[in-house]
Amino acid sequence: MTPTLVRQHSSHAGTTPRVDLRARARDWSEIQERMLVPLYEAVFERLDVGGGTRMLGLGCGSGLALLMAASRGAAVTGVDSRSPERLALARQRLLPETLDAPGSRGTRARADAPRADAPRIVEGTPRDAEDPSAPAFTLVTAFEPIGCLAGDSEGLGELLAQATPLAGRGAAVVLAGWGPPERCVTTSVLRVATKLADPLRGAGSWRPALRDDLEEVAQRAGLRPDGSGRVACPFGYADAGSAARGLLSTGLFDAAIAATDQEQVDKELSEALHPYQRPDGTVWMPNVFRYLIARTP
Repeated sequence: MTPTLVRQHSSHAGTTPRVDLRARARDWSEIQERMLVPLYEAVFERLDVGGGTRMLGLGCGSGLALLMAASRGAAVTGVDSRSPERLALARQRLLPETLDAPGSRGTRARADAPRADAPRIVEGTPRDAEDPSAPAFTLVTAFEPIGCLAGDSEGLGELLAQATPLAGRGAAVVLAGWGPPERCVTTSVLRVATKLADPLRGAGSWRPALRDDLEEVAQRAGLRPDGSGRVACPFGYADAGSAARGLLSTGLFDAAIAATDQEQVDKELSEALHPYQRPDGTVWMPNVFRYLIARTP
């Protein structure tokens, strides 16, 4: 999508690019995260997400998918271990009343009067989201699209191994992935990251999506496929600068920055975006994403 639209990885060169993590999180939440709204809407509509849904969002980031599910009446829990800055924004969206509470970390609704259906934002692993007093989850989502980074499916498998025991029997588990490269214009831009990061290629570098990525993850996790779909998710930006900020907020270009420098990455990224810039300055890149609905045993 965590999921961005890819999982954040630190550089494999032994150094991490120096970035303003709060600014990057804001760029993600204000620019990039919204690109997957059509995916969220399609899944929630197909599964009839509403008042009877208890949703666990893996790699929830700044919480837009959680907010959309909650607006449909779902009880939502988000979990993420990679970006405290994004989680802080998720708390602002879903738990505004906790931000002014003395001593509150914002991990759930008011501690003095918690509700069973109150949103929860958990920093950590799915195991940290376990609540023995609450009913099992009826929906688990992993909206960060895989099939873009080498090794991303393995990381998702680890999350599912922890999350599925928290779901009820027959609960829906939604996995998302990039569509075929020929139908995802943005892949030509993402290749810049791999080109500049080479010889650092390996885990964390871009790779083309494969047709059965999602099915293979589901099978390894012991899940039963129960339907799939494709959704158009164009990446549209107000200008080239916004496009660059949005794409850099994914963390995918960090290895390239470490291998070269920020100036070189900015230059190459600007050149890669140029073919998709319209006469009015906006940037438009059509993409297609896949989702798989699987069921717990």
